[in-house]
Amino acid sequence: MLSRIAESLFWIGRYVERADGTARILDVHLERLNQLPLAEQRTVSANLMSVMGVDTSDDDSPPGLQQLVTRMAFDLRQPNSIAGSLSAARENARRARETVSAPVWESLNATWNGLTSHRRDVVGTYRFCTWVIERTATVQGMADSTMSRDDSWQFLALGRSLERADMTARMLATGDEEAFRLSWANMLRCAGAYESFLRSRRAAFGDTYAVEFLLLDRLFPRSVVSSLRQVEQALIALDPEYSRTGKMDSARRLVGQACTFLEYHHSHDLLAELPEHLERVRAACSGASNAITSKYFAQAAEQAWTGEHI
Repeated sequence: MLSRIAESLFWIGRYVERADGTARILDVHLERLNQLPLAEQRTVSANLMSVMGVDTSDDDSPPGLQQLVTRMAFDLRQPNSIAGSLSAARENARRARETVSAPVWESLNATWNGLTSHRRDVVGTYRFCTWVIERTATVQGMADSTMSRDDSWQFLALGRSLERADMTARMLATGDEEAFRLSWANMLRCAGAYESFLRSRRAAFGDTYAVEFLLLDRLFPRSVVSSLRQVEQALIALDPEYSRTGKMDSARRLVGQACTFLEYHHSHDLLAELPEHLERVRAACSGASNAITSKYFAQAAEQAWTGEHI
């Protein structure tokens, strides 16, 4: 497979998952933000944009609900916004048009065409987020049902799982009730985990249990540990090299170390250690992304023969 095709597939997976995760986070925060006083709206909006990596350096207006909606939902110049992510996913699918299936391309193209048909106020953004969650589920469902499980699929799944681990870590970072005015029950709903959590815990409910579920549960597909395991499986499928000495590529080592630490680390106060765990996960995702780019996508500089100087 050509490296440019592999890279496009990897980023289709990442951008579609990023749009889905951002829509989930924005959706659950909008309802609470709209009920807060103006001063608290500005504080929470600034904190949320910071956690999501939204660049506001070119905007002199004070942070607030309208700036949050514009930057995180509709700004095509922002690679972390919903519209920016879906536009980038569609562009990568266009470059890899001969590899992605027709239903995947048509779903992405239809989603891109529908980006401009939504109101840009709070109510319109709430409906927009619901629409995006449904459209990204359609794209992912089409990919699951129409693409062979070859290297093309593995690169798509690799990007999706890596971005999912990072987005769940960002969701957990916005779960601080003092900084974001968001309860852990709403945080579980943000990840689509509320019913699964109740079935797994029954009567046991609380902040610590919710964090533990989203961070460590092996069976819920959006948990950090489950996502990192999916990344590891995709890396093994792409490079099934076996070594008796435990030698492996940098991306697999970083992901494996982060996942193993979470699974086997015993904590007496998970909430107190949560920022440290989230920072470790995000660093592992960033490092793994760079290692994957270096191994599979980076183009070596062309060597030009200049002749020997006498």
